[in-house]
Amino acid sequence: MLERITRFLVNHKLIPVILVIGLTLIGFFTLPLSHQNTLFPSFKVKVDALPDLGENQQIVHVSWEGQSPQDIEDQITYPLTSSLLGISGVKSVRSSSMFGFCNVYVIFEEDIDFYWARSRITEKLNALPENTFPNGVKPRLGPEATALGQIFWYTLEGRDAAGNVTGGWDLQEVRTIQDFYVKNTLASTKGVAEVASVGGFLKEYHVEVDPERMRFHKVALNQVVQAVQSANQDMGARTLEINRAEYFVRGLGQVETLQDLENAIVASNDFTTIFVKDVARVGLGPAE
Repeated sequence: MLERITRFLVNHKLIPVILVIGLTLIGFFTLPLSHQNTLFPSFKVKVDALPDLGENQQIVHVSWEGQSPQDIEDQITYPLTSSLLGISGVKSVRSSSMFGFCNVYVIFEEDIDFYWARSRITEKLNALPENTFPNGVKPRLGPEATALGQIFWYTLEGRDAAGNVTGGWDLQEVRTIQDFYVKNTLASTKGVAEVASVGGFLKEYHVEVDPERMRFHKVALNQVVQAVQSANQDMGARTLEINRAEYFVRGLGQVETLQDLENAIVASNDFTTIFVKDVARVGLGPAE
């Protein structure tokens, strides 16, 4: 068969030339790069720089800080995996338990719609009994993207008016700009599923208690924790009607400065008010 085809093409030399020209034109029309051709229509083929060859999967992440992988496996991973197995269209469920967290990978059939799978998992997680996991543990669904969906990496640097790199920016300031300005702008871009911040120092309020001062004021650690939690709340009350006008009564307690947190009331002993600043040192610092 091959010999007959070769003999035919040798005897009819015009046919190979026509085939080569035709394939060249087809390749030119479907070229994924831009060109200045205006005589012929262009039918570009979509090309992925990193094609996503992974399976049709959804990721469920659960955090339980300070717990060993064995405890995570017994109390979170196993009951969660068993519950997700009953979802329609699931091919397999895989999981990995690490120190303080676990990831459950739900593999769906290839013909299952991506967002239909996410909605089924969300319904299943909301329908789980309250005592399925330990107190304070709540599973959450992963982002609408995979590791192969990363399209752009960037860094934030301080620069002067001439574009030269300049100092004066610590890692905490750069991370704050990233989380409150750059991230929100990029997340609103069409087609962007997630903007993941990596690096820098996450700004936090740190309350470092002094055991000696706590013992002197007869204050327990749980009292300090409760005072800090209660200090950052806005409380609403009823309305007062005065001269046929209604006035809304509110208690403003949002923390805006370090002094607001330092002046939070911990307890009152012997007609003396004890503040957070009397038993602890309050300051700003990076997250671990």
